[in-house]
Amino acid sequence: MRAARPAIHPVIADVTERIAARSLRTRTTYLDRIAAASAEGPVRAGMACSNLAHGFAACAGSDRLAVRGRSKPGVAIVSAYNDLLSAHQPLAEFPEWIKDATREAGGVAQFAGGVPAMCDGITQGRSGMELSLFSRDVIAMATGVALSHEMFDGALLLGVCDKIVPGLLIGALSFGHLPAILVPAGPMASGLPNKEKARVRQRYAEGLASREELLDAESASYHSPGTCTFYGTANSNQLVVEVMGLHLPGASFVHPGTPLRRALTEEAGRRIVRIADEEHTPLGEMIDERSIVNGVVSLLATGGSTNHTLHLVAIAAAAGIQLTWDDFAELSAVVPLLASVYPNGSADINHFHAAGGVQFLVGTLLDAGLLHENVRTVAGDGLHRYRREPVLAEDGTPTWREVPTRSLDMSVLRPAHEPFSADGGLRMVSGNLGRAVLKVSAVAREHRTVCAPARVFTTQAGFDAAFRAGELDGDVVVVIRNQGPRANGMPELHGLTPALGVLMDRGHQVALVTDGRMSGASGKIPAAIQVTPEAAAGGPLARVADGDLVSLDAETGELEILVDAAEFAARRPTDAPPDDTAWTGTGRELFAALRHAVGPADHGASVFGEPTGAPFGTPATIPSEVHR
Repeated sequence: MRAARPAIHPVIADVTERIAARSLRTRTTYLDRIAAASAEGPVRAGMACSNLAHGFAACAGSDRLAVRGRSKPGVAIVSAYNDLLSAHQPLAEFPEWIKDATREAGGVAQFAGGVPAMCDGITQGRSGMELSLFSRDVIAMATGVALSHEMFDGALLLGVCDKIVPGLLIGALSFGHLPAILVPAGPMASGLPNKEKARVRQRYAEGLASREELLDAESASYHSPGTCTFYGTANSNQLVVEVMGLHLPGASFVHPGTPLRRALTEEAGRRIVRIADEEHTPLGEMIDERSIVNGVVSLLATGGSTNHTLHLVAIAAAAGIQLTWDDFAELSAVVPLLASVYPNGSADINHFHAAGGVQFLVGTLLDAGLLHENVRTVAGDGLHRYRREPVLAEDGTPTWREVPTRSLDMSVLRPAHEPFSADGGLRMVSGNLGRAVLKVSAVAREHRTVCAPARVFTTQAGFDAAFRAGELDGDVVVVIRNQGPRANGMPELHGLTPALGVLMDRGHQVALVTDGRMSGASGKIPAAIQVTPEAAAGGPLARVADGDLVSLDAETGELEILVDAAEFAARRPTDAPPDDTAWTGTGRELFAALRHAVGPADHGASVFGEPTGAPFGTPATIPSEVHR
């Protein structure tokens, strides 16, 4: 018998109730829509014979009979496989494993469609990075295309990295009447320690290391199939969706190429058949206000990627739920930081997993009343199922066992009553420059307040040239604007980190203010990112000039330019983002329509409109509830 469930923390309860209240109309509309799409038995049973025949023409043997017979659950496989990305290369083998497992469980699986998967690591600092955030919504649409054939009663979504998992989820939520399970591939083994990699990067930025030394360090870090081992957006994806109950318990950080990885993949195939055939738990009901809050809590408790202040907002909106940055801020104030994983520490994700991983994290957060236990998951009702870790049984299938109730490495993972810090380290800052996200879990307390002259750039290359010329060797707030979603797709800017780290190490006050992103690589530099409204939308960042005093205070939540208000308001922007005729090359011209449709960062930077269904550009309907 399990111990009595602890009372939920009052702030967790209040935030959840507030989200539910503000989302009542949009959530009700969404649930009504997916209820109307539900069908008794396989949906293909109502198809005309010609439609159905097209759907099994390529099948053979028992699969052909199963689809034609219209009695067995059909499972869609939607995969982000490609062999360019180390994290997605292992997915090549998964469809055949899944087809065998679903057949064994009494269903039939078909590869319904592939979705694009681009690597931010490869495109970092290059023009291709300007397509990265938009790729999330393209992936959502591609998922919709795969599922639009209406041949299926459930879906397995195969993906790992940055925009891919959010895109798969957003697309699947448009078919939220179907059950779905996310299937990960696991991280690569540990390579060169992240701290050493960061040291070589910083030496290269100073001109003290050669390109060959840098390439040797990078290739020793990223060295085999699997997810990169630092705690960026990819690994944040895995942890967050597992705590949301969308992976099988313990599936996130099992290495590719191992018997347990294969066993968990096959079990996902068997499990989706049971959910579709017996339990009838649709994805759109499984993802509710409580599971969204659980995802935010897990992100905060581990110091995860700031990209999820965009992605979780967009995922919630796809389910009719209105999540705001203020919700993140209020939750961050009461959720303790329990993990120390690079860039918030020296350990990597494999060390986190070995110390107790997701299972220990879920257990200690549940015991502290910081997670909702009474949620529906792909493993069944109740988040307590995620306190158990998978192991191989004698027959080669996975079974689950209890994990130690203490951390196996207190330098990496701690219980809720003995945290690294009392809060989750995510701040929302605001003032006369707009609103922004600031991650402080890796920022020393003495560096969290900066007031210094601005140096303004519109490109990373411009900043790099000024740094190499010695123009930034002093106290400085680096402002990089026209990097928002409407300007150029909101690329990640963490290529700035080594040079900014050099300036800080020289004893200067240093901060970054930008309408671009820094992702999971946000590190020791205080960085007010995703500033909204962005410069390209007429935001005040467009009027900042070199030499203006800018004050960033993570403790008070202030982001201010110390310039006479009338003078500042009278200024006109001196630069602008590229227009459509200039925003070309590397496929960017194909995405011009998305630049015009995209919404603001605090609404998820999505092209699909607000949760209300209103087009972007109309007055915001989500209230701003500031809690400091």
